[in-house]
Amino acid sequence: MSRIHTMRPLALFLTTLMASSVFAAENEDQMVVRATAEEELKQQPGVSIITAEDIKKEPPVNDLSDIIRKMPGVNLTGNSATGSRGNNRQIDIRGMGPENTLIMVDGVPVSSRNSVRYSWRGERDTRGDTNWVPVELVERIEVIRGPAAARYGSGAAGGVVNIITKRPTNDWHGSLSLYTNQPEDNKEGATRRANFNLTGPLAGDALTMRLYGNINKTEPDAWDINTAQNGSYAAGREGVRNKDINGQLSWKITPTQIVDVDYGYSRQGNIYAGDTQYSNGNLSPNGLVSSLYGQETNRMYRQNYGITHNGVWDWGQSKTGFYYEKTNNTRLQEGSTGKVEGMINSDVYDTSRLESYRATTEINFPVTLWVDHMVTLGADWDREALNDPASMSATDASGETIGNISGDPSRRSSKNSAEITGLYFEDNIEALPGTFIIPGLRFDYHNKFGSNWSPSLNASQELGEYFKVKAGIARAYKAPNLYQSSEGYLLSTRGNGCPNTIASGSCYLLGNDDLKPEISVNKEIGLEFNYDGYIAGITYFRNDYKNKIVSGSDIIGYASNGNNILRWENGGKAVVEGLEGNLTIPLVRDTLTWRTNATYMIQSENKDTGNPLSIIPEYTINTMLDWQVTDKLSTNVNWTMYGRQKPREYAEIRTEVDAMSNREVGAYSIVGIGGNYQLTKNLLVNAGVSNLFDKRLYRENDGASTYNEPGRAYYAGVTMSF
Repeated sequence: MSRIHTMRPLALFLTTLMASSVFAAENEDQMVVRATAEEELKQQPGVSIITAEDIKKEPPVNDLSDIIRKMPGVNLTGNSATGSRGNNRQIDIRGMGPENTLIMVDGVPVSSRNSVRYSWRGERDTRGDTNWVPVELVERIEVIRGPAAARYGSGAAGGVVNIITKRPTNDWHGSLSLYTNQPEDNKEGATRRANFNLTGPLAGDALTMRLYGNINKTEPDAWDINTAQNGSYAAGREGVRNKDINGQLSWKITPTQIVDVDYGYSRQGNIYAGDTQYSNGNLSPNGLVSSLYGQETNRMYRQNYGITHNGVWDWGQSKTGFYYEKTNNTRLQEGSTGKVEGMINSDVYDTSRLESYRATTEINFPVTLWVDHMVTLGADWDREALNDPASMSATDASGETIGNISGDPSRRSSKNSAEITGLYFEDNIEALPGTFIIPGLRFDYHNKFGSNWSPSLNASQELGEYFKVKAGIARAYKAPNLYQSSEGYLLSTRGNGCPNTIASGSCYLLGNDDLKPEISVNKEIGLEFNYDGYIAGITYFRNDYKNKIVSGSDIIGYASNGNNILRWENGGKAVVEGLEGNLTIPLVRDTLTWRTNATYMIQSENKDTGNPLSIIPEYTINTMLDWQVTDKLSTNVNWTMYGRQKPREYAEIRTEVDAMSNREVGAYSIVGIGGNYQLTKNLLVNAGVSNLFDKRLYRENDGASTYNEPGRAYYAGVTMSF
């Protein structure tokens, strides 16, 4: 009998139906279970899994980004190296910027933030897409960095965050959760949240359902929170209102054929705390900005529909899905020129509409060719359609001709769309006992920008019983977004916002329908140790980035009024390089555990300018001491230390010449304590203190000082279940 290696059990597949899956084949009296390439890739060094149990031990949060940020290689940052969007921060993986982080819910990309206008400096005034699922309804979060993320296609050059929700159950269960967070400083916004979950059978085990809802509100910081400390008019953190309802029906047609039908509706509105970009509200017409405090200035309405079929067959397994997402982004009109670009300039609301269509299919099947393989073949099709009349017509240059574009807003189209068709192949090969190789190849065709190939190779080698070395290399990419590629999307500046390479004159910036995709060659190698609960690892990563799409610096012509014409262009090269480490020590088995991870950025810079791709700490250390005091009581102490954050050093536009700020954010630490107590079988309470030592930062919108770090706050929550 040949030697057989059992890799993963199949026992719970049909009841939990995890996003990953395996295939079983029987050989005499033994069961061989071969992981798919996707599942094996989640064992690579650049991957972190946050479980529901992990989340339960963390301080409760109102946005999943506050949990995800504690993983190796992850930070929160503004949307570009300028940091000018300040307190509106998003997930940034390995310093590649939020636009290179793909957010998914249950394996389906979420694209609502793409409905927000893209600015001249490459930013969006958005909170991102990590706040659509209440934290209590999360089964796990997969944070995929580096080469393992390339299989997911456009937008994953930095990494992927896949939020997996809890599945319907075969027995009736329900819960109601209440949560509050009260800052010690009354100038900082408090949070209140309530959500429910109901799940169970509708027709025996054949038809089950899950329904959850959520409502929460976070108040904005006081309008003068920063003025009182440093004289700055930069706004503090804005508030937010969320209302979510989400349902799923799961139909088990046969024990091996399951169909899921999903629907979700969310309304997310901000509560204005002052302008997110500029510190001087006097620039707004009639003092409009200062008069809006406490009001909703933008609202995001999101609907998502989906149908997914999972099948287990004699030859392998399959997954096929069709998905539709619609986002209406309603916000007050904004300026589009020079230093008031992005500032609210009207009390009139406009709506941009983004529709996303997705179809995907994947099969996994075993093959024996010299050695055992698990082959994956897949295909997906995506279409995004944008209609944003306000942004496309915000710049009024009536009477002017700007290249092939009319300056008259009524003659420029407000619509743009793009389609991407992808095919991919992967193979999980156990070449020798303890040696796994995963080659992959993805081909994408964009209806405007042509084809792109994304090869990848990942490998894992056991080094004795306790050590493994793992490595990978992949070519990832990002297609141009719908604003960059819209010829009718016209921005302008009277001169100071022009590139510093242009000596005089005002500038127009046009969209470009002849761009190339951004390319990143991602590499990593890591060493892991695992023995009797002791876990340690260190990973080196490097991303070589080229063709980054930036506002152009070369004049391509002159408008009829003599102004310079620029357009979005593929820029130069950049490099991101760093180290990640992790350490878990079971101080007292099953009772006291110490977990730590750390990230150190060796370099992050644009090779043409020397500026970083995004402003992130030089190093980040997250550590937690988790104590299971009794069966009912658990406590923890968590500590995060951020290294210094350096600003950009090289001027890119005229107004920055001889005026670049050298203001750094120095290293600082945040400590929190918390606990959970199972009061009764159906009643869980938790409480704690965040930022125990009250370390605060006050935004100045100067250099790297672009966000507020809130001070000490007290939180409490209760979950009632049956």
